[in-house]
Amino acid sequence: MQTPQALNAAFASGRPHDVIVETLRFAGAKGILDVGCGEGRLVARLIEEGFEAVGADPNPQVLETARANAPGARFADAGAEMLPFEDGGFDAVVFLNSLHHVPVGSMARALGEARRIGREGGPVVIVEPLAEGSYFEAMQPVEDETAIRHAAGVAIADAVRAGWFGLKGNVVFAATSRFANAEEFVASLIAVDPARTASAERRRAEVERRFRECSQKDEGGFRLVQPLRIYWLAIQKN
Repeated sequence: MQTPQALNAAFASGRPHDVIVETLRFAGAKGILDVGCGEGRLVARLIEEGFEAVGADPNPQVLETARANAPGARFADAGAEMLPFEDGGFDAVVFLNSLHHVPVGSMARALGEARRIGREGGPVVIVEPLAEGSYFEAMQPVEDETAIRHAAGVAIADAVRAGWFGLKGNVVFAATSRFANAEEFVASLIAVDPARTASAERRRAEVERRFRECSQKDEGGFRLVQPLRIYWLAIQKN
């Protein structure tokens, strides 16, 4: 992928929001849907950067936080498999660490929905974590996502082979997360998926041990690194 200086700098920073912002700018997109928006931090950042951003998430509790983080933004209580938006209504669709949270049997449908609501030729930007890195190793006792992360990559490849999308770029970069302590790390895992609560509590001692072994002390806290792969797809409808 040929990239402008700003996008290269975003990859070097390791900050996923920066990478997405610069990718969308490079693509000339304006109206954006963030699928699996969670607490709405990316939606808030996109609006701050001048985009018209909308979020969708099936968890009504996190949507309450999202509305507080991005006042005035539009959010839909909806899963990726059935999005309540008109055909071709967005310039671009973004999945940030969310496609692998869709059930495997529904991943193709989720990608089909992204294709439906995006405009012809518009970008679908998918950022997915790889099953490696210190962050992944620390979280494994709570949930081992090796298989589901692989399945997300397979679903993307299948959609490209089916002619739904053209592949414009595929880049791996490393994202760094910082935590004050292991307790904060465990809380962050649960915040992403409350279904992890029981597993996190049951295996807390092992998670804390892994956190100590895998993390590096940094700026008064600890850092974990997660390699991410960004897929830049172009919607093909004909």
